[in-house]
Amino acid sequence: MASKLHQLQAKACQATQFVSKHGTAYYKQLLEQNKQYVKEPATVETCNELAKQLFYTRLASIPGRTESFWKELDYVKNMWKHRQELKVEDAGIAALFGLECFAWFCAGEIVGRGFTFTGYYP
Repeated sequence: MASKLHQLQAKACQATQFVSKHGTAYYKQLLEQNKQYVKEPATVETCNELAKQLFYTRLASIPGRTESFWKELDYVKNMWKHRQELKVEDAGIAALFGLECFAWFCAGEIVGRGFTFTGYYP
């Protein structure tokens, strides 16, 4: 066990040295490539202002999102009313969508249980 711990410590030390040697260059390269997204001056106040702008912009987008939701719901209701005219392809797409939703639900349950398949931890 001690040898494994020593190996892990050596690997962590190597990783730290690599990051300290190359991290600054990577940081500068990343900022240079994305400088059009940087808001000057880069201060805490600017970050707070941008956070508020993002929050209120998303808040303002809620009416458009609800309108689009109701349009989608009306489309589904219309499809259900005219289900005799439903094509096999449309039914297959709907079935695959339902299967995907169920799969994401199951994955969320597994993650919520702490990555166990049998049940929750006591």
